[in-house]
Amino acid sequence: MPADFMNTELAWLTWTGLHMSPWKIIGLTGALMFGSRWLVQFLASRKARQPVIPRLFWYMSLLGSAMTLAYFVFSHKQDAVGIVQNLFPAFTAGYSLWLDIRHRGWNRDRNESDDHAAAELPAQALRRRA
Repeated sequence: MPADFMNTELAWLTWTGLHMSPWKIIGLTGALMFGSRWLVQFLASRKARQPVIPRLFWYMSLLGSAMTLAYFVFSHKQDAVGIVQNLFPAFTAGYSLWLDIRHRGWNRDRNESDDHAAAELPAQALRRRA
């Protein structure tokens, strides 16, 4: 195994014309995860019929930023623009995730459904009166 395996082109992908290294796969996976978090947010908001940021959004932000940041720090790329571009979103996502866990606890989904059920009780009572 070469000393710099993570930056070595993967031979089994050369037939595709893709020049991929393990670091490039990590970086691309991180970028894909970071971008697809918006789909998660869209689907959660559509389901709730109001703007919602699910906890999965913050996990995907943090993991996607960390993976892309690792690519720019540890690969041959070592691009300062890529590092700065991913460092601040990683910090923001980590902080937002910490706030969410601190505010709602680890069982956020259960708490949200309890809150939703509690909000429905007065609405049901009003409908019965009418």
